[in-house]
Amino acid sequence: MPAEDGFSLMHRIRREIAGGTSLTAIALTAHARAQDRERALAAGFQMYLSKPIEPARLGYILEALVKGETAPTG
Repeated sequence: MPAEDGFSLMHRIRREIAGGTSLTAIALTAHARAQDRERALAAGFQMYLSKPIEPARLGYILEALVKGETAPTG
């Protein structure tokens, strides 16, 4: 995103748009460092996934989150 990164976007969404409502968000990124994961979770993402990811695994994770289940991260 040319004007904003995903971290600042999530902060803005949490602050301005979500209005305290429940919103599930996954950070999907090529950055796989521990500090990137910590930053994403601190920004308000529920989950952090690094690329590449198998489409079937992503589908399973999305299904679990939609159902309100704890999605596996390993």
